[in-house]
Amino acid sequence: MAKSKAQKPASRPFHITLFGATGFTGRLTAEYLAGCQDSSHLKWAIAGRNPAKLEECRKAILALNPQADVSIIEADTRDPASLKKMAEQSKVIITTVGPYLNYGEPLVRACVEAGTHYVDLTGEPEFVESLEYEFQDAAQQKAVKIVNSCGFDSIPHDLGALYTVHELNKLLGAERAGKTPVHVEGFVQAGGTFSGGTWHSAITQFSRLREYAKKRKVWNQARSARPTDRRRSRVASPEIKYCKPFGAWAFPFPTIDPQVVKRTGAARKEYGPDFCYGHYVLTKHLHTGLGGAVAVGGLVALSQFEFGKQKLLKVKDPGQGPSPSQRDKSWFRVRFVGEAAGLHVWTEVSGGDPGYGETSKMLAESALCLAFDDDQLPANYGVVTPGAAMGEALITRLQNAGIRFRTI
Repeated sequence: MAKSKAQKPASRPFHITLFGATGFTGRLTAEYLAGCQDSSHLKWAIAGRNPAKLEECRKAILALNPQADVSIIEADTRDPASLKKMAEQSKVIITTVGPYLNYGEPLVRACVEAGTHYVDLTGEPEFVESLEYEFQDAAQQKAVKIVNSCGFDSIPHDLGALYTVHELNKLLGAERAGKTPVHVEGFVQAGGTFSGGTWHSAITQFSRLREYAKKRKVWNQARSARPTDRRRSRVASPEIKYCKPFGAWAFPFPTIDPQVVKRTGAARKEYGPDFCYGHYVLTKHLHTGLGGAVAVGGLVALSQFEFGKQKLLKVKDPGQGPSPSQRDKSWFRVRFVGEAAGLHVWTEVSGGDPGYGETSKMLAESALCLAFDDDQLPANYGVVTPGAAMGEALITRLQNAGIRFRTI
């Protein structure tokens, strides 16, 4: 990936602006920022299209932290001028406004033009690939980091794989580190529920699989024309298998996560000359996994028809989310097995509620990392992954915030 020297933006009133602060995940992210370790020197704003709801949100923030330096910005995805004005006032923009396929592109454009870093929590592959195609060169030239998937999609998997590669390289030693083929597999277990916003994003992506396939042909041709000194980074062929060490069945997990890990592997040379990643979800019983696969297949099939898509979208309102008691009972664990030159390492990333409590933490810490840790970040710009954009600095932040990275 091409690199460029970072350019410090002109003095701006806000370190961070949170766009979509009145939504379910946006509100949780605002609450996290109000109490984070950087809150005493953080200058930030909440943004959206409803002034009354924004004022209500601001009052809730001040109730949590009366010293919070938080302002209000009115902005709307249908008003490019308002997005431009918002981006020009901020060093980093966080957005929780999805589905991103519907609402994301105008804000990314405004951030690139303003020289403003951007983070979101999308799990929509079509959206991310469209940004790579449309904005990669311009963002690199502006030394801007457009960082997608900064929630449970895909922080634990992307940074967990990075952590695993570093642990492997310690075993390999300086002579072989970064020069040896590396294979990593990630195995996901989680307990929790999801919001209406997540549901709407998933159904929207399912409904567009044919359009996505057509676009990918064009995008892949554009990628093949780009100069590069590497990439032999790939996703492992999917297979269902029984994992004796875990006492569980592993099913290929067709989320955006393996593509994110692969892109980080392509951007960072410590992953070696031939990096391969496999991504799985664990289930104790074979029939449970097969039933889940059939259920997802049914949703995909039904969403191909407009009538079916609209019925599915009505299942959950975009503003719905799990209750605090439900979130308190939720958890996640991702185990990694890394192999290089016959050496093996086992690692784990774990935490609480994956979809909301920990996702809001990951999203906020990603933005804080871009806002305050400039001198510690890799010089990777453009449409980049969390591991390529922030890497070790973000791992340290998340560890300090209570998300566990460990070798087992």
